[in-house]
Amino acid sequence: MLYYLFTYLDQAYDIPGAGVFQYITFRAAMAVITSLIISMLFGKRLIDRLQRLQVGETVRDLGLEGQNQKAGTPTMGGVIIILAIVVPTLLWAKLDNIYILLMLISTLWMGAIGFLDDYIKVFKKDKKGLRGIFKVIGQIVLGIIVGSTLYFHPEVTIKEKLPVVETASWEAGEEAPTTTYGDAVKSSKTTLPFLKDNEFDYEIFTRWLGPSGSNWTWLVYIFAVIFIITAVSNGANLTDGLDGLATGTTAIAGTALLVLAYVSGSIVFSSYLNIMYIPNSGELVIFTAAFIGAAIGFLWYNSFPAQVFMGDTGSLAIGAIVAVIALAVRKEFLLPIIAGVFLAENVSVILQVSYFKYTKKKYGEGRRIFLMSPLHHHYQKKGYPETKIVTRFWIVGIMLAVLAIATLKLR
Repeated sequence: MLYYLFTYLDQAYDIPGAGVFQYITFRAAMAVITSLIISMLFGKRLIDRLQRLQVGETVRDLGLEGQNQKAGTPTMGGVIIILAIVVPTLLWAKLDNIYILLMLISTLWMGAIGFLDDYIKVFKKDKKGLRGIFKVIGQIVLGIIVGSTLYFHPEVTIKEKLPVVETASWEAGEEAPTTTYGDAVKSSKTTLPFLKDNEFDYEIFTRWLGPSGSNWTWLVYIFAVIFIITAVSNGANLTDGLDGLATGTTAIAGTALLVLAYVSGSIVFSSYLNIMYIPNSGELVIFTAAFIGAAIGFLWYNSFPAQVFMGDTGSLAIGAIVAVIALAVRKEFLLPIIAGVFLAENVSVILQVSYFKYTKKKYGEGRRIFLMSPLHHHYQKKGYPETKIVTRFWIVGIMLAVLAIATLKLR
């Protein structure tokens, strides 16, 4: 909203300094500051309110050190994260941008599903919360919305790289010409890391159908989007098991996504890096900045010992946000790196459950790969202090984020 206000003031009255609101970097910085203010100042008030309402965490006895001390800690703190994302975005972003609208819808949709789950657990005293099938349906619906929008919406385009004509005038030591782009076009292409010509077209899956195969590419793409959103959202949900673990990991992943969104939405940097240029996607930098600010601000209260837990209200939302940003900037194949911690938590549960069922069927007794899953509980069972596990997971997250950014040139 402030973007439109100051743009009007700049054009109508030529107010000095109003033109700075045109810059994405300025608005992103202001979004981070606004997000931090909201999460840190209003967060404490919300925590006190949750305590008065006795919205406390019910802890299952898993035999983990220190878990009983967490009983009664306010949950549903994800409301703080969502407010600290949505309000700065409304203030500083262009609200007619399709990518911003898509991110707001994704945040509120998954936040609402998580809130409903937490509400049932806390106020209805049902430890199971919202039935898993309804969570999955909610993720599928969001996947359909996101996939359909990214595939069909006329404002979601890319600019194809034009071939560079090599000439004999290039001498040793001279810098090769930067990438040039054609007109904005609809495309089912995305980025495939580590390869020189780092583009992948979903159309490859339908070419076997012949000339009309491209008409069905949207089905493959939407299915992929549903899978990605569901996987990352559930991964974030599983990661939220130790104080500050999911929050810190999210801030790190968000920083990598901010860099990718900025260079993908800038024709200057896209040209220099020889990567896909995505018009209008630069506005995602403002949303991602607010997302990072919300995570860091919430970490103030969620770090060990946690004063509040985000609950499914926050964990489902942050996972969906990470997935949708990556999809919007066409970097979804980088998610196993960017969200590598989420992936490890997911895989540890899948392996544990699958192996247990297999061995029980084969030997009549279920066996385990890990002492406990998700993965962070395995290290708790091995006797590692909670703070050390969280810190080391953050370090791994930072290494993965750096690797993801490095793929812009590492190919």
